[in-house]
Amino acid sequence: MQPVALLLGILLSSLLHQQGVTGSGSTGCSCGRNHFTCAVSAFGECTCIPAQWQCDGDNDCGDHSDEDGCMLPTCSPLEFHCDNGKCIRRSWVCDGDNDCGDDSDEQDCPPRECEEDEFHCQNGYCIRSLWHCDGDNDCGDNSDEQCDMRKCSDKEFRCNDGSCIAEHWHCDGDTDCKDGSDEEGCPADVPITNCSMEEFQCAYGRCILDIYHCDGDDDCGDWSDESDCASHHPCRSGEFLCNSGLCINAGWRCDGDFDCDDQSDEKNCTASQCTSDQFRCKSGRCVRLSWRCDGEDDCSDNSDEDDCEKAEQPHCAPDQFTCGTGRCIGQRKVCNGAMDCQDGSDEIPHQNCRELSEEESCNVNNGGCAHKCQQIRGIVQCTCHTGYRLTQNGKLCQDIDECAEDGYCSQGCTNLEGGFQCWCVQGYELRPDKRGCKALGPEPVLLFANRIDIRQVLPRRSEYTLLLNNLENAIALDFHHSKELVFWSDVTLDRIMKANLNGSNVEEVVSTGLESPGGLAIDWIHDKLYWTDSGTSRIEVSNLDGTQRKVLLWQNLEKPRAIALHPIEGTIYWTDWGNTPRIEYAAMDGSNRKIIADTHLFWPNGLTIDYAGQRMYWVDAKHHVIERADLDGQNRKAVISQGLPHPFAITVFEDSLYWTDWHTKSINSANKFTGKNQEIIRNKLHFPMDIHTLHPQRQPAAGRNHCGTNNGGCSHLCLPSGVNYTCACPTGFKKIDAYSCAGSLDKFLLFARRTDIRRISFDTEDRSDYVIPLADVRSAVALDWDAKGEYIYWTDVTTDSINRAKWDGTMQEAVLDTSLESPAGLAVDWVTSKLYWTDAGTDRIEASNLDGSMRTVLIWENLDRPRDIVVDPIGGYMYWTDWGANPKIERAGLDASERIVIISSNLTWPNGLAVDYETERLYWADAGMKTIEYANLNGTDRRVLIGSQLPHPFGLTLHEDKIYWTDWQSKSIQSADKNNGLGRLMLRENLENLMDIHMFHRHRTPVASMCKINNGGCSHLCLLAPLPKAYSCACPTGINLLSDRKTCAPGMTSFLIFARRTDIRMVSLDIPYFADVVMPVNGSMKNTIAIGVDPKEGKVYWSDSTLNKISRANLNGSQQEDIVTTGLMTTDGLAVDATGRKIYWTDTGTNRIEVANLDGTMRKVLIWQNLDSPRAIALHHEKGFMYWTDWGEHAKLERAAMDGSDRVVLINSNLGWPNGLAIDKVGSRLLWADAHTERIEAADLNGGERRTLITPVQHPYGLTLLDPHIYWTDWQTRSIQRADKNTGGDIITVRGNLPGLMDIQAIDRIRPVGFNKCSVRNGGCSHLCLPRPSGITCACPTGIQMKSDGRTCDNAPETYLLFSSRGSIRRISLDTTDYTDVHVPVPELHNVISLDYDSVEMKVYYTDVYLDVIRSANLNGSGMVTVIGQGLQTTDGLAIDWVARNLYWTDTGRNTIEVSWLDGNCRKVLINNSLDEPRAIAVFPRKGYLFWTDWGNLAKIERAQLDGTDRKVLINTDLGWPNGLTLDYDTRRIYWVDAHLDRIESCDLNGKLRQVLVGQVTHPFALTQHDRWIYWTDWQTKSVQRVDKYTGRNKETILANVEGLMDIIVVSPQRQTGTNSCGVNNGGCTHLCFARAADFVCACPDEPDGRLCSVVPGYMPPFPETTSSNEKRDKSIDSFLAKPTDSVENTSDNCSQEDASQGLCEKNVNQVLPAISGEGLHISYIIGAILSILAILILIAAVIIYRHKKSKFNDPVVSNLTYSNPSYRTSTQEVKIETVQKPAIYNQLRYKKELSGPSDSLSPFIF
Repeated sequence: MQPVALLLGILLSSLLHQQGVTGSGSTGCSCGRNHFTCAVSAFGECTCIPAQWQCDGDNDCGDHSDEDGCMLPTCSPLEFHCDNGKCIRRSWVCDGDNDCGDDSDEQDCPPRECEEDEFHCQNGYCIRSLWHCDGDNDCGDNSDEQCDMRKCSDKEFRCNDGSCIAEHWHCDGDTDCKDGSDEEGCPADVPITNCSMEEFQCAYGRCILDIYHCDGDDDCGDWSDESDCASHHPCRSGEFLCNSGLCINAGWRCDGDFDCDDQSDEKNCTASQCTSDQFRCKSGRCVRLSWRCDGEDDCSDNSDEDDCEKAEQPHCAPDQFTCGTGRCIGQRKVCNGAMDCQDGSDEIPHQNCRELSEEESCNVNNGGCAHKCQQIRGIVQCTCHTGYRLTQNGKLCQDIDECAEDGYCSQGCTNLEGGFQCWCVQGYELRPDKRGCKALGPEPVLLFANRIDIRQVLPRRSEYTLLLNNLENAIALDFHHSKELVFWSDVTLDRIMKANLNGSNVEEVVSTGLESPGGLAIDWIHDKLYWTDSGTSRIEVSNLDGTQRKVLLWQNLEKPRAIALHPIEGTIYWTDWGNTPRIEYAAMDGSNRKIIADTHLFWPNGLTIDYAGQRMYWVDAKHHVIERADLDGQNRKAVISQGLPHPFAITVFEDSLYWTDWHTKSINSANKFTGKNQEIIRNKLHFPMDIHTLHPQRQPAAGRNHCGTNNGGCSHLCLPSGVNYTCACPTGFKKIDAYSCAGSLDKFLLFARRTDIRRISFDTEDRSDYVIPLADVRSAVALDWDAKGEYIYWTDVTTDSINRAKWDGTMQEAVLDTSLESPAGLAVDWVTSKLYWTDAGTDRIEASNLDGSMRTVLIWENLDRPRDIVVDPIGGYMYWTDWGANPKIERAGLDASERIVIISSNLTWPNGLAVDYETERLYWADAGMKTIEYANLNGTDRRVLIGSQLPHPFGLTLHEDKIYWTDWQSKSIQSADKNNGLGRLMLRENLENLMDIHMFHRHRTPVASMCKINNGGCSHLCLLAPLPKAYSCACPTGINLLSDRKTCAPGMTSFLIFARRTDIRMVSLDIPYFADVVMPVNGSMKNTIAIGVDPKEGKVYWSDSTLNKISRANLNGSQQEDIVTTGLMTTDGLAVDATGRKIYWTDTGTNRIEVANLDGTMRKVLIWQNLDSPRAIALHHEKGFMYWTDWGEHAKLERAAMDGSDRVVLINSNLGWPNGLAIDKVGSRLLWADAHTERIEAADLNGGERRTLITPVQHPYGLTLLDPHIYWTDWQTRSIQRADKNTGGDIITVRGNLPGLMDIQAIDRIRPVGFNKCSVRNGGCSHLCLPRPSGITCACPTGIQMKSDGRTCDNAPETYLLFSSRGSIRRISLDTTDYTDVHVPVPELHNVISLDYDSVEMKVYYTDVYLDVIRSANLNGSGMVTVIGQGLQTTDGLAIDWVARNLYWTDTGRNTIEVSWLDGNCRKVLINNSLDEPRAIAVFPRKGYLFWTDWGNLAKIERAQLDGTDRKVLINTDLGWPNGLTLDYDTRRIYWVDAHLDRIESCDLNGKLRQVLVGQVTHPFALTQHDRWIYWTDWQTKSVQRVDKYTGRNKETILANVEGLMDIIVVSPQRQTGTNSCGVNNGGCTHLCFARAADFVCACPDEPDGRLCSVVPGYMPPFPETTSSNEKRDKSIDSFLAKPTDSVENTSDNCSQEDASQGLCEKNVNQVLPAISGEGLHISYIIGAILSILAILILIAAVIIYRHKKSKFNDPVVSNLTYSNPSYRTSTQEVKIETVQKPAIYNQLRYKKELSGPSDSLSPFIF
């Protein structure tokens, strides 16, 4: 058999070679014919051996790859021959382990008994039951994964491969199914994404904010936002900028590799592109010079190894022989008679080989072999049993240490004689093959960032779900498993965020000081967050919430990228892909830093740690390799070196590696030992970035918390350091002792960088800059500080504001944010606590208190672009630079006195200023002259301090003996000696957009001042001044100082006041300059349009068309109040009648002109007809006229008396958009501004003598006049203009750069307001007294009639409509003809649906389905109480029995009809069977009837007695959605609206004589009846309409354009009339009394109320005998005579048979007994009658049910419909109703209760 076996071995070897089975190297290296390719080495080396050396038992490759899987010729009798030729111990057969590798040792084995908690594999293995169907092939034959396909939910889409994805991912343009089936068969027309003006469109269509375009960050993900950015160069020195915007190492330019995404690094290359430290290959490729002659083929053509001297002999494996040529061959090939070395060094004469004797044979003494002997070509060759290898003598065998080699065991390995044993660390369990380890716990999930979202995928199933979406640019991520948190970095927003692992609670963690946070890692043991930032070149740490942030490492870092933690060992690992790529590690406190790999690294991106295997893995995107090493960098080896276009991030789990690849847009996996079994987990991703395995074993809990339970005793940060820990302080804070940090900073350098403000602490040695956590810093320029308040101050020229915050970033606030245009300089007077600033836009210097109050303009003349400002409180001066047309440096007193120019020559751009208080010098930096100079404080003795290497100095400050400055061009902060300029030091570099700089310290010079004593006697501002004056008093802007020079006037006397949408401002006309001052109103303004002033009381009135209200406040902003809050839509015009004490306004939305008292009371609609778009309004009280403009379709200017009478059109030609309107009372003229004709015109008060005053004016809006001038606001120029009112000449700009300008008024408070015609006893009027040309008119509030005396008004309307519109209840009087709605001021309305009114107590009752309550209130809004507050779901209908004082309601949610007393007591369910969505309800107390509609599947209208008995279906055919229901008590008819059939119908009280009243209404909801009219609300037309109830004609709209209309009722004295048996003394009932057609009944509530209940009328049940007094009993009995008004606690008593027989049991709540006048009947008769009635009712019910089942709809279109109803449970303001023909089957359109508040809107419906 031996020759046959030998032949088989050779044939197999030849077959394997021919088929290309060439080991692991087959994927990359290629050897010639008749050669075998060994496995690729760690550094990509390829080794070729002759083919006949394969499977010869000799280690020729050095890694045994030529012997793996070979069929050995023979196995010993003690061994088992595997099917693959391998020999194993016979004792290993059928032991449950796959020892052969092909499972042949476990075939045909007797079945093994598995435990109860185990799964029996088909191959005989036993595995945990939990592993069954977990996506992992645990059995080895996949029999544990033969599972049923998971069902997808209703919100998921099933891919063709059976996996489930989110439904909205179907046909979204992204391939989410692994097989791409979610994008198959989709519509071809993909919607085109249109970006807004403020957005930039990426190459693939995505929109990003335009500010991210050309900012140096890859915000699009494909670098398209960074292409064509010539003005911005984001790369550092030593880097090359790709055309796409990506920065790469400059040495990679023209090196033969495409490193840029667009391959632009290899374009236009010449032969001489290699740098001095590079070697040029023959192919033209550039490699590092250090790689020349290093024994590796780095050029790929071996030209870097040509002409190299022989280096040190390569190291061969222990069982190999080194030839003289350096080649390695198998040890057994030495002295075998064949020259296997090319130089023959393996044979004689080079080797002392003995001659073979003919007697040497395996038959003699086993050939001298210790184990096995075989003869090949006549030569004895010894082999060893499995687990052993030959020694160098070729005879003896020694044990193989399998544990020393990779891949034998997944984790732990113990070597045994001739074998080995695998074991797993805590948290893992050995697999059935006894080699692999399986993690215990849930199925692993791959969590990865996809730029625009974060997703998760199950690697074993490829199931794919979305965790977070709508992200900007998520790059790095990590998780905290025990806290169920995910963290990620966004390099577009420059934020680190976190959320729950279910995607909820997204929060910012770190929001400042980040530039490119590309790496993120979580310390799950000590709860710390670590991250790398390649922009700031730092590694930082903080708590998980971002607090106590510390710069951990900052030195010798270039571009740190990936980061990984080993909290158990207390170490941190990171990659750096700067000019010197490397991988480093350090303790987690930053100490003990070491480089563990710095060779053969190019672009190390991803990094991960295998905690169980104690190894690290990384990917290199440039070298296209995945490598591994021990945690100390030893035993480095390439795992995968082929097929990796651009790997980015990597993670490890169990025996698999998972990585993302940018180029293939995929997630891939492979075996972590061999790199084999490569698989694509997901591809066609958007842009996969970081990746992690979400599993508890990736964050093993076995580690010890180094800091213990008390944070290690540290005051701030406790950071692990190896096995110990270190107490650390946040950046910049010094340590007081080993455990504690200082509570504050004493000294730090403060500087602005446009979008952030940073500090460099001088309390510590590290000098790291720290970003102060401030919000919305857009363009910070100037800085200063106040140590006393510990505030820092800064200006922002983008938001045009001055802001402040504590030095740690807390208590941030805007000090000033109005009337600033370019605040470029800022200074703090620390003596008087004043703020000084320059404004290059307004060309002013101003001052205020430190909180921004009492602001005043100091200098406004002869300023031309003032820049920096500094103050010298010691000398009383301020200094500022001006770099206008004539650059200069000026000085003045801090009160603006003694102004002089001190430097005016040799200046270009004088920027920063600083005062040296010790040497009394002034320092400045000039960016044009490129110098830093100084002089004495008066400008003398000028000298240049630094005159070289100053490209563009900007900010300047002094401290002690140093001067510090910022430089725009060198992007640096530097310092030097302030006296001689020597000792220059670079503090920070590579910082763009550097601005102002200051040194914060706590040792400013104290100065004595009179301002510190009683404010210097000043009423407002006390300002320092030069000696001898020392100080002076000043007033806020616009207010004059009185003659005593200390006191300010109480306010402005003559001024302009104007609205600017979000604020109101004033411009004083009392002072020689124009400066606008914001009126400090406490309330918010959204869209302030119209404005008016009452000069008498000093109040300003304004309208806000967004908040829909009219408000007022004092001119100083105090006492703000809303005076009109309802019934407003777009109040464009407003005028105050200061004489008559009234306010008038126009409303373009409601097309009304109204009037009210100045407090908003007695509101009346004056004009409501023939108005299109009324806008401006002006009053002439003396003449009794009001004038207004209307810029509707036919623009006009009208006039009427101030009571609304005598209306006349004055001008209606050549008008476009007549906006502003003003009356010149002196000249008796009208003036108006027209934005369409671009004119300001004038006419007399009758519209005659019309002439053009000014043209063109671009877009005038508001217009006013005072004395000889007119003033107007202009939208287009954003300015306030002034001109002569008579000639239109002398036009000047009062104020410019004011967007959002609206109305304007000019006020002179000294001018008398005139005589009030109504001043004497209100003109004799009870309510409103309104002037008119001939006198006065008494008027009543809207809807109220005037009495016959013409002076007195009724208290309220007699007849009116009451309707609900979700958030309001309104009234329309039917006594007057204007039909104007008036809001009923009921508080806390959210979603009101149903209404009714009780005419006895004059209360309105309503249901609120948002709160699920029934409430009542008086019509003046008072007395609101909750009647029913529990047990309601959807209360759709409400009706009041005004006689019995009962309240009925329907509950669609519970399908019940209930009743209670009007106070909510005695609640009882009347009907709860055979109801399917009961809706409207109505009662007829005189008849004892109850009616309701039901719009369930079988819509119907039913009737019952008021106690719920005698139930009868009146209408059940030809119904759709019967919504509203009302009764005509006079004609005894029922009216209802059908929202599905769109009609109004009626019938008699028995359901007979049915007729259609109106056959076509769009979508009626509710209706009511009064007199000869039917009124209804309509959802689609948003109106209240009416029609003649007899003919259905004369249809008219009562009220239009009302959103959310719901129920409507009529309140009238004729409506609730008549009586019944319950009307007197509650019918003698103790609880509920129900009138019926022929009698009445008493009933008990469902829940006992603590009082005994009787169903016998007039019977007062006796109380059980107790020990209580007779007096107490008498009071209890008396209490039955009247209905209680308050609830009583429920009690429960036992019921005796005697009580039960008398109907006294409160438990017997469902029993009702009829009452007949006269003597009470015997109880037996009563019981007999009841039983008879019950029997009859049962018989009737059976007949009805039988007929009901047979009934069909008459209408064939409607007969098979399933009706459901539109929802009013939301609060949308729009109802979308399609007018197309209704289909046969409708969608489910139900009323739903939304969780949103009342501000939400009504969901659109489709009908």
